[in-house]
Amino acid sequence: MASADIAALIAAQPAGCSLAQPFYSDPRVFERDIERIFMRHWLCAGHVSALPRRGDYLLVEYGAESVIIVRGDDGALRALINVCRHRGSRVCSAPGNAGSFSCPYHGWTYGLDGKLLSARHMPADFDLGGHGLRQIGLRVVAGLILISFAERPLGLGHGEKTIASSFEPYGWSEARVAHRKAYAIDANWKLAVENYLECYHCAPAHPEYSRLHALEQPLPRIEALDARMRERASRIGLDIPAHEYWEPSSKGEEVVFGFRYPLYEGAVTGSRDGKPVAPLMGQLRDYDGGVTSVHFGPASFFISYGDHGLIYRFVPKTVDRSEIEVIWLVRGDAREGIDYDPDALTWLWDVTSVADKRIIEDNQRGVNSRFYTPGAYAPMEPNARRYIAWYLREIA
Repeated sequence: MASADIAALIAAQPAGCSLAQPFYSDPRVFERDIERIFMRHWLCAGHVSALPRRGDYLLVEYGAESVIIVRGDDGALRALINVCRHRGSRVCSAPGNAGSFSCPYHGWTYGLDGKLLSARHMPADFDLGGHGLRQIGLRVVAGLILISFAERPLGLGHGEKTIASSFEPYGWSEARVAHRKAYAIDANWKLAVENYLECYHCAPAHPEYSRLHALEQPLPRIEALDARMRERASRIGLDIPAHEYWEPSSKGEEVVFGFRYPLYEGAVTGSRDGKPVAPLMGQLRDYDGGVTSVHFGPASFFISYGDHGLIYRFVPKTVDRSEIEVIWLVRGDAREGIDYDPDALTWLWDVTSVADKRIIEDNQRGVNSRFYTPGAYAPMEPNARRYIAWYLREIA
């Protein structure tokens, strides 16, 4: 699809509505999404606690791109493009721990810093120094590993401020990964993100979530609950300001949106019954009955309760396949089987994510119909409406 065709699609897109069918089903739009969204913006690759030792590494993939996140000999984290500088083979195929990386195709070997250490049987004057693994931008904020494929990454002033002020009170820098699970979604990545941006669907689709979280109602109906949450938060010294920056990337900064909302009375966390499932995080002295949520960049979401946190990573695979990875965090010194039960910890957001998989895939099936037309967003979907307007500007 030529740029002129995409421009025509954007021009024809009705304001305040879900996207026209080609945005969810045309491979050429998907290619534009990868180039303009995922290769320009900051993305969350996980949490630092997954890489505690020298040589620990994990892999993250977006479309055709694969990145090795590794802890080097100097203790620093680096993001290395998983493409051998010889003939382009993938160097790593699974996470693990290594003293160096050796390409399985022809044996070129790289250090943990990406430098080429040896290239078998190459001429004596071959320049090892000019053939290291390519490195991309990486920052760590409140324990979150953020990466950017861009040659000149967007600024993180708003993002760092929002993430740090939202999650340092919960001790995310010292937290650890308790569990992670990936959910394969047979749908375009935008349908998955749109679903996560609104709670209009929560009452009909997520009864387990809706028993606890007041966000399943329109905001004017939960003002009293919100006021009580804020009073309790003030009493225990939990001061987390809302922050929103949602401007086009042409202004040079990454987007972010942080806010808080209340649980229903009697619930203090996201669990089967609203009761604690792990020790209080960070320096918290008590629960305030609230949830802290941050939407960062195009496809990363973070949530914290008083006793555990969640990282949501939305990953495009193909035009009609994506993945949601959920990472559960607990206090760094919490012991599995003693301080928390993994099944109790993960139950709510696992059952919610399984339901999300079903409704997102049903959404894609409906969007594929010849009878589909863009529908108007409801008043409870302002974040989805704003996101789609931003998305259209970004790919224009």
